[in-house]
Amino acid sequence: MKARELAVPGAFEFTPEVFPDSRGRFLSPYQEGPFIQAVGHPLFPVAQSNHSESRRGVVRGVHFTVTPPGTAKYVYCPRGRSLDIAVDLRVGSPTFGKCDAVRLDQVDFRAIYLPIGFGHAFVALDDDTVMSYLISGRYERELELAISVLDPELALPLPAGLDPILSERDSVAPTLAEAVEQGILPDYDTCMELDRALHRERP
Repeated sequence: MKARELAVPGAFEFTPEVFPDSRGRFLSPYQEGPFIQAVGHPLFPVAQSNHSESRRGVVRGVHFTVTPPGTAKYVYCPRGRSLDIAVDLRVGSPTFGKCDAVRLDQVDFRAIYLPIGFGHAFVALDDDTVMSYLISGRYERELELAISVLDPELALPLPAGLDPILSERDSVAPTLAEAVEQGILPDYDTCMELDRALHRERP
């Protein structure tokens, strides 16, 4: 498995080796050894796994969790194609407001790791695109917030020629500047401490 740190430090891309044969193919989307070597610690204790299906043009995000408790994620695309985007939303971070994007698909089966305090968005590039998530905390609707994917300050690399299909919540999400003013974004030092504690608690 190959690992690459993204342009927003702390977030990583992982690319597994794919083994095709006459029956089909085999791969391992998460491998603890390469993950520890790249990130410096094992994956978080998994509290929940999520599965989403989206048609072409659907944009989900930029989603983040109220911190504390915050949520770390490990995401891959077992079917279809998506452009997956990591956004540093940690106020006080050297890369606050910066983003990086990775193409996830059913050819290379890349995955993305997002630590606590990162926003996550993706664009479905095909119909029936499936996204699979491992997350460090259980989903609680009242703790899940969003930043506008169309915020020009973020300048997310949304594909040209694709009309974004947004949920009602995402379509009225605040801009980054509005979220700062509202005081709803995660604090960098708090995120770093929560992330360290998360991995100390791993059984």
